[in-house]
Amino acid sequence: MIDEFDFFKMIKKEYKYSEITAKILGCAFEVHKYLGNGFREVIYQRALAEELMLQGVGFAREFEMPIFYKEKQIGTRRVDFLIEDVISVELKAITKLEEIHLCQAINYLEAYNLKIGMLMNFGSKSLEYKRLINSKHKSIQLEKSKLING
Repeated sequence: MIDEFDFFKMIKKEYKYSEITAKILGCAFEVHKYLGNGFREVIYQRALAEELMLQGVGFAREFEMPIFYKEKQIGTRRVDFLIEDVISVELKAITKLEEIHLCQAINYLEAYNLKIGMLMNFGSKSLEYKRLINSKHKSIQLEKSKLING
């Protein structure tokens, strides 16, 4: 795991949910450090779930999220992780993140109507990650997930 000094350097008070995203990143770095690259996405998903539990981070894995169109729910899609009911995390295990992956993750974030999301790629030599902000976020009351550790 990252040391306490590195953890506090990742927290930026001006960013919404910065402490949670720093914890998620710490868990992801630990998984990548331990496993390296080269596995299928599901292996990283399972390992990240274990690390999130070890660190006491509340999450739901493969959580079915509502998809909205003009404030009306029109379907659902499963998010890799819903962290603390407020942050979506999409995982990839590919050689390199490309613009299409970022666009897809932002589209999901908008469709889920969540303010903050993360896109992580375990398939590259070093962990790649992006913190995403939904500029189209609208406050709509959603049913809470049943978090593990939450």
